[in-house]
Amino acid sequence: MAKNTQQPELSMVDQVRIRREKLAQLQQEGQNPFAQTKFEFTSNSAEIKKNFEQMEGKKVSVSGRLMTKRGMGKVMFCDLQDAVGRIQIYLKIDEMDEATFERCRKLDIGDIVGVHGDVFRTQRGEISVRAHEVVLLAKALLPLPDKFHGLTNLETRYRQRYVDLIVNPDVKDTFVKRSLILRELRSFLDGRGFLEVDTPILTPFEIGASARPFYTHHNTLDMDMVLRIETELYLKRLIVGGMDRVYEVGRIFRNEGMDPKHNPEFTTIELYQAYTDFHGMMDLVEELYKRLALKICGSLVIPYQGKQIDMGHWERLTMVEAVKKYSGVDFNDWKSDEDAIASAKAHNVTLPEVPTKGAILAEFFDAFVEEKLIQPTFIYDYPVEISPLAKRKPDDPAFTERFEYFINATEFGNAFSELNDPIDQRGRFERQVAERKSIEPDCRAQVDYDFINALEYGMPPTGGLGFGIDRLVMLLTDSASIRDVLLFPTMKPLDTPKSEKKPEEVGIIGGAKGTVEIEIKDEPIDFSNVQIEPLFQNQVDFDTFSKSDFRAVKVKECEAVKKSKKLLKFVLDDGTGVDRVILSGIHEYYEPEELVGKTCIAITNLPPRAMMGIDSCGMLISAVHHENGEEKLHLLMVDPHIPAGAKLY
Repeated sequence: MAKNTQQPELSMVDQVRIRREKLAQLQQEGQNPFAQTKFEFTSNSAEIKKNFEQMEGKKVSVSGRLMTKRGMGKVMFCDLQDAVGRIQIYLKIDEMDEATFERCRKLDIGDIVGVHGDVFRTQRGEISVRAHEVVLLAKALLPLPDKFHGLTNLETRYRQRYVDLIVNPDVKDTFVKRSLILRELRSFLDGRGFLEVDTPILTPFEIGASARPFYTHHNTLDMDMVLRIETELYLKRLIVGGMDRVYEVGRIFRNEGMDPKHNPEFTTIELYQAYTDFHGMMDLVEELYKRLALKICGSLVIPYQGKQIDMGHWERLTMVEAVKKYSGVDFNDWKSDEDAIASAKAHNVTLPEVPTKGAILAEFFDAFVEEKLIQPTFIYDYPVEISPLAKRKPDDPAFTERFEYFINATEFGNAFSELNDPIDQRGRFERQVAERKSIEPDCRAQVDYDFINALEYGMPPTGGLGFGIDRLVMLLTDSASIRDVLLFPTMKPLDTPKSEKKPEEVGIIGGAKGTVEIEIKDEPIDFSNVQIEPLFQNQVDFDTFSKSDFRAVKVKECEAVKKSKKLLKFVLDDGTGVDRVILSGIHEYYEPEELVGKTCIAITNLPPRAMMGIDSCGMLISAVHHENGEEKLHLLMVDPHIPAGAKLY
């Protein structure tokens, strides 16, 4: 029987140590890779493969990262990954300097190299570069995730996007498509006479809109300033100034919750066109999305999260029509606010803070309609109560010339016939600020009287549109979470920056799947004021206990439930291959983004329970105690090495 000569897998600590020793030896030999300042490459992997017939036998220079290395005798094969793909590098001791070949033996996966050689095809038919010279341009001191497991933990992927891009080609493709989408969007608008502009990100005060801003302080002016929550008011000032078609692709900041569709920092586009209305904006949206679907996806019918979305057909409904269609309730039957309140109570619809007919209609829409709008749909004619910047309908001033459009039960954009009456605008702003302060007395919202002043100089009839770039990219790349289309999504920092930790306080554990840095320190915990519920006196027999199916589950997604202050919606991997949804009232203790990727414990054989219109299929286990009279809760999270579906006994 042949002896098994397979070498034992090195620990992560040993791998890092060996790589640093190799670097030190290179530096001692005067071969410091970090002293290299540039490398002139002549070709890339895609170009060589596409033009092989013309390039065969030609000398080329390529550069990139080593992703695989095979053969350790007189011949080696390496896969080199550059910006556009991979190409095989062939190294033979007889065809290059022996000292260079020996240095190549010591190269590690992840090292960045430059290669001079010629193009050829191997006996197996693979297009390759026969290396004559190899230059080490940068030493990778940390190993890449292994080729079998890759980088799969979502939280790690988002935190270490640089590694994610290296080892997951589909991730890079998403961001290439994002760039193409932005390029095509700009081309579409530029071709229609729109002018791209930039407006301030730092604004002097908080406007009356409901979105919560981030505050900062300008030292020289000694004043608080606000990171913008929209670009609208500045862009409409430009319409007043005679710039009839303008748009801005801009970063927006909102100090609010986070979930698979929301990040506190995100990208929008807002555009304004003089002498048109919201119907003109509808036509523009439909034309734009059709063009993007064809350009990016190659078809008007595109896949999104298991559904086929037909961009070639857009339904148009008023909000009143949509609510009647999906709930059976007719707004026109309400003669007063009291009628609307009674109808809301009869249909278990949440009452808004200011329960007017129009505001209650919007609540009916949220409760009955939005989740039904899978195919592209325009919903228009919004109540004036929720549309402070839109022009009233001339024939029905209770409604405004506003629309939102929905795809896959998600709002993608918002558009108005813009309000250009300065007197009406002033009144709406002042009411909006007053209502906001009645709900949040400490808020610093103000009326933007300079914008009112601008309107008093006269703004022509104008159509305006705004939509989120990130959601658009999610749609066109079939991405489930906004974090999948943001290169660096907002993340809660790890407890202590690595640079601040002493060597003796840090340990590294790991193996094939990657590294996990742990902080080694004793943290005193005061349990002196903890009150624990008394233990149950009634005993249960073993058979009764064993009927509860406790399983380890992995959190795939987590988001806040609309209209609920307490509930979080978990999408869980329970090992069956079918996603499990469980709702848990723990939003007071956790933000959704903290829990994605965690391993928890759930009871999986409880009957489904409807909560906020969502079936919760099980229960997540938490530990609850009281401390100084206040309830404390900790979601039970366990070792991530425990696989999804593992049963607890």
